[in-house]
Amino acid sequence: MKQTDKRQALLWLIHLIGWGIMFGFPFFFASREGNPITFQWYLGYVFVPVAFMLVFYVNYFWWIDRVLFRKKLFQFILLNILLISAICFCLDAWMHFYFQHFIKAAFSGHPGPPKVMVISRDFMLMGLTAGLSVAIRVTGNWYKMETERKELEKGRVEAELKSLKNQLNPHFLFNTLNAGAQLAMMEGADRTYDYIQNVADFFRYNVKKGNDIVTLREELELIDHYIYILNVRFSGDIHYEKEISEDLLDCAVPSMILQPIVENCVNHGIREMSGEGRIWLKVYHGEEDTLVISIRDNGIGMDAEIIEKLRNGTYHEKRQSSGSNGIAMGNVIARLKLFTQNEDVMTIRSDGRNQGTEVILYLPVKEREKADV
Repeated sequence: MKQTDKRQALLWLIHLIGWGIMFGFPFFFASREGNPITFQWYLGYVFVPVAFMLVFYVNYFWWIDRVLFRKKLFQFILLNILLISAICFCLDAWMHFYFQHFIKAAFSGHPGPPKVMVISRDFMLMGLTAGLSVAIRVTGNWYKMETERKELEKGRVEAELKSLKNQLNPHFLFNTLNAGAQLAMMEGADRTYDYIQNVADFFRYNVKKGNDIVTLREELELIDHYIYILNVRFSGDIHYEKEISEDLLDCAVPSMILQPIVENCVNHGIREMSGEGRIWLKVYHGEEDTLVISIRDNGIGMDAEIIEKLRNGTYHEKRQSSGSNGIAMGNVIARLKLFTQNEDVMTIRSDGRNQGTEVILYLPVKEREKADV
């Protein structure tokens, strides 16, 4: 049975239980008071839950979809007022007939509450029933739409990542290989070999890992390759320091989540400043068994508007940097949310102009084998 079918079956089971309790309510009081339960006795009560069911399901199946969801609020309210007024009139007429012809003798000395009070009470309770119908239907529709949105978002992100992984930015590839050729002319083979090896390892990881779940150790090795490549291209201008809790190196993380952040530090922070660029990467235990990764730079900083756009996925670069591998920050955030099943996956901090930027990631502590299950 599909998840949607199970949810529908559970919903209707709740409906049945709710109405079963309402129809069976008088039996509970009759048994407590020792009154005999007869068809004639129950006939005076049964039309009350029927009236409430009529209000509930007329709204649930017809008026909510055809009137309320089409933004005809006044018409929706008017229809309910007319329906509930008609039902209250019919109930009052039935109860008057019932007491006059079936149990007149039993209530000859008990006139009961004023008619206007009874009708007002019933009108209010039926109005609440109509509101309950709207609440249940709106909640159900929201849950269905949210489930469909998450499924579509998951498919879109996976497709986007697959496409980006297999279509590396040609400018980045050209620039790195061109730097390698220049190095080969200027120096001996050893450094050239190291450079080409780092480039090869970087691209091999980028292409082969796809949407894999990898270890934190592998992600950090990729950063080492990336920083080495950048320092060859930009004459060692970037100083990279890292502080790692060794027991977290085998934790499972989505592939390609750190390199785009470091790339963002370089392209939008360090390369826009004069002087020595620094990047600090720290991995440590957070609260409630959380893996925390902090990436901090000493660049030009980031204003609050851009930080908010990055967090909610609405920030888009006007053009892609020639040093970019094509994977945007928004994609990183989306994949982290899917991996963690949590909305709170990233914090971005910047104290202002020329104060640098810090990006902090929050992931669960779990080993790769368990994450793949």
